[in-house]
Amino acid sequence: MKFGVNTFIWAASYGPTVQAVLPQIREGGFDGVEVPIFRPEEFPASQIRRDTEANGLECTVCSVILGGMSLIDADADIRRKTQSHLRDAIKGVAEAGSKLLVGPLYSPVGFLPGRRRNGDEWKWAVEGYQTLTETLDAHDVTLAIEPLNRFETFFLNTGADAARLCDEVGHPRVGLLFDTFHANIEEKSIAGGYRTVAPHLKHVHTCENDRGTPGSGHVEWDEVFAALRDAKYDGWLTIESFGFALGEISAAASIWRDIEKSPELIGYDGVKFLKAKVTGYFG
Repeated sequence: MKFGVNTFIWAASYGPTVQAVLPQIREGGFDGVEVPIFRPEEFPASQIRRDTEANGLECTVCSVILGGMSLIDADADIRRKTQSHLRDAIKGVAEAGSKLLVGPLYSPVGFLPGRRRNGDEWKWAVEGYQTLTETLDAHDVTLAIEPLNRFETFFLNTGADAARLCDEVGHPRVGLLFDTFHANIEEKSIAGGYRTVAPHLKHVHTCENDRGTPGSGHVEWDEVFAALRDAKYDGWLTIESFGFALGEISAAASIWRDIEKSPELIGYDGVKFLKAKVTGYFG
């Protein structure tokens, strides 16, 4: 098992602020960082690779679909543009020395059209991911699609739907990121959600119900770790939270108050909790 932390705790993008804390992140007990890629042409892949390797850290990469793009838009040109964008992102991920691109990579976060998804949108998503598999194979990168809660997307909310999507895409490099924060809203049982997605599980976000320190809220952690043990999961446990005043990033995550004494403590206290749980359930 590996322990990661998303750099949104410190900054909205990779740069000097994050570079400066990489030694502390390593000393704090993390094996790696999760960094964002929004526009591949602006992604400092080589710098990230140098910095993480110099600090003995690994790297995973998260992303969202930008405005004006969508894998499920009725406009075929927009779908093709989005597929090209994701292929460029995959190449950037590999250049950064990472093997994992994760996130809600279907439509922009917050796009809520006032109706349920339709069959065409589902078909376009399946086809869109299938167009990426050659690039994923060529660059040794895995895609982990993330279902979000109902307040952030209309397209993919539950583990059951996400697993069905992966079944239909039908490629081993297209799997799922399952996040305890979103599952706490959408699943009858968070652990049950993990059991549902287990065949496709590529990445785990270990987040508390309020985006605070893991272990400080009401996420059913014992049941979650039992489900991960039964699934023989051996990937990343990554804490994803957000700085309390990062402008658009904090707004996108609806962070309107100080969740803890400081954003950093969410990571440093949280990883101690996660390591204790892994020791208890995995030995």
